[in-house]
Amino acid sequence: MTSAAKTETGDEVRPPELVTLTIDGNEISVPKGTLVIRAAELMGIQIPRFCDHPLLEPVGACRQCLVEVEGQRKPMASCTTVATDDMVVRTQLTSEAADKAQHGVMELLLINHPLDCPMCDKGGECPLQNQAMSNGRADSRFTDVKRTFAKPINISSQVLLDRERCILCARCTRFSEQIAGDIFIDMQERGALQQVGIYANEPFDSYFSGNTVQICPVGALTGSSYRFRARPFDLVSSPSVCEHCASGCAQRTDHRRGKVLRRLAGDDPEVNEEWNCDKGRWAFTYATQADVLNTPLIRDADGSLQPASWSHAIAVATKGLEAARGRTGVLVGGRATLEDAYAYSKFARIVLDSNDIDFRARPGSAEEADFLAARIAGQPISVSYADLESAPVVVLAGFEPEDESPIVFLRLRKAARKHGLPIYAIAPFATRALTKMSGRLIKTVPGAEASALEGLASGEVGDLLSTAGAVIMVGERLATVPGGLSAAARLADATGARLAWVPRRAGERGALEAGALPGLLPGGRPVDDETARAQVAQAWNVSELPSGSGRDADAIVAAATDGTLGALLLGGVEPNDFIDPQAVLAALDGVGFVVSLELRHSAVTERADVVFPVASTTQKAGVFVNWEGRFRPFEAALRGTAQQASQSDHQVLDTLADEMGVYLGMSTVAAAREELA
Repeated sequence: MTSAAKTETGDEVRPPELVTLTIDGNEISVPKGTLVIRAAELMGIQIPRFCDHPLLEPVGACRQCLVEVEGQRKPMASCTTVATDDMVVRTQLTSEAADKAQHGVMELLLINHPLDCPMCDKGGECPLQNQAMSNGRADSRFTDVKRTFAKPINISSQVLLDRERCILCARCTRFSEQIAGDIFIDMQERGALQQVGIYANEPFDSYFSGNTVQICPVGALTGSSYRFRARPFDLVSSPSVCEHCASGCAQRTDHRRGKVLRRLAGDDPEVNEEWNCDKGRWAFTYATQADVLNTPLIRDADGSLQPASWSHAIAVATKGLEAARGRTGVLVGGRATLEDAYAYSKFARIVLDSNDIDFRARPGSAEEADFLAARIAGQPISVSYADLESAPVVVLAGFEPEDESPIVFLRLRKAARKHGLPIYAIAPFATRALTKMSGRLIKTVPGAEASALEGLASGEVGDLLSTAGAVIMVGERLATVPGGLSAAARLADATGARLAWVPRRAGERGALEAGALPGLLPGGRPVDDETARAQVAQAWNVSELPSGSGRDADAIVAAATDGTLGALLLGGVEPNDFIDPQAVLAALDGVGFVVSLELRHSAVTERADVVFPVASTTQKAGVFVNWEGRFRPFEAALRGTAQQASQSDHQVLDTLADEMGVYLGMSTVAAAREELA
């Protein structure tokens, strides 16, 4: 007799009920409900398939996965057949009937399929190519004229459709309906006339349309930015992490001759499963534009920026920053890696002798800083993607998941669709995402979110939040509502719900952990804690750290404008991210000295006295910390290429510190990670 395992709380977790079947003469036991095709995979048997996808509901559209099942009159589709006790299955490896059926299906699929392989983007990584070789005929008996269509059709700005290549597997339409909830693409007509298409005057308007290109088993759907650019076997592939939001998606970066040509969603069941958003897939071109900086710039006597050597630029920056030591503000954009943000934090404290540092180069508040220090910084993971799927209820406040963290949206929609997860949003109106999640709106006028949160402690939602595993998710927009974050924290305390903070940018959680806030040191230690300062000072091998209260981003801008600060050091800052961009530009114009570390020319570099070019995420290694608090390390995709000439921010800061007579110890990623460990 097998006893049930127990969780930490003492609850019994019963093992799954198993069924035993035989595949190709070998027995295997699998959980009840397992499909035959999955059971075969567990045995290392690859049954050919096109429509099957582990994250999509089975449909049996292509019929390529036919197997022989003892007791059945005809071959069965293994992707829709559920394993049962004592079932006997023979695949194409041991059954002549299954092998013949698969050959027949392949022959029919190829009747109208064009011989585009030499020019098709899918050539070289095409399941149809591979399986035509392994499970198809060596010749064709079809002698009639193949069906053709005008090609390609632009079904969106990024996705192109070649209809004659389509084998009607319905992967794209099922993804759009089941995963994304965007039913803009569907099967049209019937029989021999059936084809994939979009509705009249309705483009494929989805944040996730690129996933249909990746899961298409043939070259029917292609991305316009990659079309005819390269062959898959010419590409070098590197695992990477998306830098565009706090989801922390695993990705694959494909490059050739030092240039990134495409990005694909990586496979990470704990984070993004096998999906990503279109921004993560196609927005890598921001780092390949003509205005990318390639050499340091310094402002000459005439007031114009001129190219300079690294040594000259370092010397000029050192002179300006030394003159303003103790009166320099540091602004770090929310897109920095953990190592870079840590270097800015350390540089501000031990080189510039200042706590005037803030990664929130965006709308924020002192209340938000206190909330982050008390509830988020230095805390272990309290809410994960898996927790969202098992939660009894999720409440969203100041957070629109599809726009701000698309993978969070996909997980919430998955839970709502499969398990009926109740989702409540405190917002002025129901967004498209809330509708797709079958969520419920708690209608609130802008600015009244705090009172709405206070009112949830009692009533139906409060009862649900008191259930174990309930989650409250707050976005950075709630920081602009006085009392909003405090109300969310009190609601979590009153109900026992878990609280998650979801910033918009990939580097914000890491910057928080790195101490890139005026009141925080690395690891969430408060600046005003004498013991914490002493511990960090000892780790950094300095006698003491500045103890004064630092300025936040808005105060830094104001102090730079009125002359209180003598210099600004900015890394990846965009003035338009602030509530008042003109105030930021006025601060840049008015402060005595500006040093900018930037990838591309911008409004900041136009006003800087010294500009250092820094590497993009494809050119450097680093870590992003996603909204969960999960570390997402990555290596340089373009390692050893001419495109990696730029330095990471932490390397530039390390060189500056050396020139200013201070040892920063940030010359390598390994050194930064060792200190952060």
